Amino acid sequence: MSEELIPAEELDAALKRCPEWEVEGDSITRTIEFEEYMESIDFVNTVAEVAEEAQHIPAIDIRDGSVTLRLKTEDADGVTELDIELATRIDTVVD
Repeated sequence: MSEELIPAEELDAALKRCPEWEVEGDSITRTIEFEEYMESIDFVNTVAEVAEEAQHIPAIDIRDGSVTLRLKTEDADGVTELDIELATRIDTVVD
């Protein structure tokens, strides 16, 4: 998987593979809402397993009833194919 920065003009096309994600600065983000706090914790634990397997870790913000995930490849200082691939894998575990 490439760690080369995806050029801005190609990022929208890449995000078609994970349409729930949005560009925010030099990252892509997605917020998932939950009815119960413990559902969000269970989801974060599942994301942690997926991320560990991919060896690419998202920034995770847990709030009352929501989880926001932020993906960015630090070495490239922006979004790479690693981020798009992890976003699509995370999308498969969202109920």
